[in-house]
Amino acid sequence: MGRAQIVQAEAARIPPHVDMNPVLLKPTAAIGSQIVLMGTALETGQTGDGYGNNERLFKEAGDALDRLRQKYELIILEGAGSCAEVNLMPHDIVNFRMAAHADAPVLLVADIDRGGVFAQIIGTLECLEQNQRAHVSGFIINRFRGDLSLFKDGVHWIEEKTGKPVFGVLPWYSHIQIEPEDSVVIENPQKVDIKNSQKPAVAVIRLPHISNFTDFDPLLALHQLDLHFLEKIQVLTAFKAVILPGSKNTRFDLNWIRTSGWAAALSDYIKAGGHVLGICGGYQMMGTTVDDPQGLEGRPGISDGMGLLPVETVLQAPKTTTLTQFCWDGQPGAGYEIHMGQTTRKGQKPLFKISHRDQRPCQDEDGCVSTDSKVMGTYIHGLFDNPTILKSWLAHIGLDGIDVSASGGIEARNRQYDLLAEHFQEHVDVDSIVKLAAAGRQR
Repeated sequence: MGRAQIVQAEAARIPPHVDMNPVLLKPTAAIGSQIVLMGTALETGQTGDGYGNNERLFKEAGDALDRLRQKYELIILEGAGSCAEVNLMPHDIVNFRMAAHADAPVLLVADIDRGGVFAQIIGTLECLEQNQRAHVSGFIINRFRGDLSLFKDGVHWIEEKTGKPVFGVLPWYSHIQIEPEDSVVIENPQKVDIKNSQKPAVAVIRLPHISNFTDFDPLLALHQLDLHFLEKIQVLTAFKAVILPGSKNTRFDLNWIRTSGWAAALSDYIKAGGHVLGICGGYQMMGTTVDDPQGLEGRPGISDGMGLLPVETVLQAPKTTTLTQFCWDGQPGAGYEIHMGQTTRKGQKPLFKISHRDQRPCQDEDGCVSTDSKVMGTYIHGLFDNPTILKSWLAHIGLDGIDVSASGGIEARNRQYDLLAEHFQEHVDVDSIVKLAAAGRQR
């Protein structure tokens, strides 16, 4: 599932399920994506290759919607990208075609912060077919900065011009922290100088195809710690730990680590006594080899790993996707796994003992740890959402005593979801929107 759908399910206080994100395109290269259907990876190809699957994907999405309608009173369908990309409309199954299938009213959300909000709305309507335009029931204006009263004339103009209502204008906010949907928040990181900082720091290598970067939100929330995403090569000695994150294309990013100089920098850092943690794809790169015999991420082949841990990885289907409960030195934790690959440990000890996967008891092992415990790797995402695990890891890298009470976890996220709900209800006519949805369901 996409992280956005996980967040939406959490905000609704319901368990996430693949029916909420039946079709996922997961970018693996500049013009390539992996098609994930109902949580299972189908294939990887260039943009446009999947059009032949559209009817199958649309049917699966429609069936998922029907199942959700049996369970829940109100379903919100979220489109993808712009609904008015005329060059893509013949193949578009996620916007108006799905709205028509559901016989659902459509709300267009316009981003006023980007400018040109009037042209956004009118231009979008003009690009639509008449039957699609008829599905549009109104608008929401998002990310407004300044005095709302100054936009009253704008609202009136939109309603007069379109004959459709504006259900609300959402002001810009800075007091709510919700996990971002994509990695735009960590784009183009610069070199950092922490020599004169009053706080200890941890570094995350910003891989070209970084994934699951929300793993590090609990670290970002710690007031006594600085977290830096690094892309440009630099000396790492001043950092208390360095993390290799997940990747959507492990072999490509492994090659980037080598050619960019990061592999040598990490080797020097470890020789100087530094702590390194690899998560998922980062863990795979730390081993001796990464083999992709079926070409799941690109051309078939085998790549030499960084040799930091005695493990070998073979990329193979099906993708592992589990909710996982584990134990680290007597401390219980929970996270999730999502990886295309099986890793075999050729020496050293495992990092974690696994007690349950998807609520089924097991006696498995995960990850690997070096003899001196300075280098660790694991497949488990969401480690730092567990305050006890976070506290133990911080102590392990020499940062015992840091207060982790503000680090996050589901309770902290729930508080942010509640703040967002209050913000939305204050500025948007929610009752009218719910009535629209109810009317659509009754037809």
